[in-house]
Order: sequence, then C-alpha cells, then structure tokens
Amino acid sequence: MNKPQRDITLRFLAEPQDVNFGGKVHGGAVMKWIDLAAYACSAGWSGRYCVTAYAGGIRFVAPIHVGSLVEVAAKVIYTGNSSMHIALEVNACDPKSLNRRLTTHCIVIMVAVDQNGQSEQIPKWIPESPEDIKQHESAKRLMEMRKLIGEEMQIFVE
Repeated sequence: MNKPQRDITLRFLAEPQDVNFGGKVHGGAVMKWIDLAAYACSAGWSGRYCVTAYAGGIRFVAPIHVGSLVEVAAKVIYTGNSSMHIALEVNACDPKSLNRRLTTHCIVIMVAVDQNGQSEQIPKWIPESPEDIKQHESAKRLMEMRKLIGEEMQIFVE
C-alpha cells in the first residue's frame, strides 16, 4: 500500500460565474473550493470516501478577483479514529505576475465513512517537525473550544 498523502493543492482560475454583485468572487464559491480541497486531502490520507463534519474559523482576509489564479492548499494537522482535521489556506494572484496573497483560511474536519455512512478507521498521523507539532497542538485546543461553542449553540436548536 502507498504512503498516505498528507497534503494537496488545487489550482484553478476564478471564473465570471463565481462573482457576486460586488464584482468579487463570492464567499460561497470560496467555501465550495475549500470543501473540495478538504475532501481530496482527507481521501488521500485515509484512502476512503470522506464527508464534511465541520467547517469553522473561516476568515476572509482579502477579495479574489475574476481571472485570478486560485490555490487552495490543504493538509492534515490532526487525526482521530475516523476524523481528520484539515488546515486550509486559499491564495490568489494575477496569473501573469504570480504574486500570491492570502485570501482565506480555515479548519475543516472530515470523517471517513463506509458505503452505509458509518465511520471507518483511518491511519494515524504523527507530527514530526516543530511546525507540525505546533499545528497538532492547536488542533487539540480548537477541539476544546468547539465543545464550548457547541454547548452555547444548543440554545438555537432547542
């Protein structure tokens, strides 16, 4: 079996159908690209079909213009039994200059599932570099924060 793929970068051009009424790429298009990259990354790591369980902390830092070359970089920063925390970064640039700038970043949690939608065991990722360890620890702190946010959000679903 091949070694799991920990990261992936998707690249494409922002097209006119991706633009909102303000003339910039709309957030929904960016979120779709993030979800696609998170799926590709998690499937590459787990070797399984994966579904999105959580997307959070999405920060829209700068607008993306139509015609921009967009790069969505995704990498595994934490694994559970069946879940993978994927850090994503979206950069864009004019394809003629290639001066990339950060436009969006977030965390997405993907879960590997079987044909019946039941979670499946995945390979464990073990951080090695100082940067990997820092991101892994950050993912664990974010899990604790999400628990608190989830408890607070219950008021809206009861």
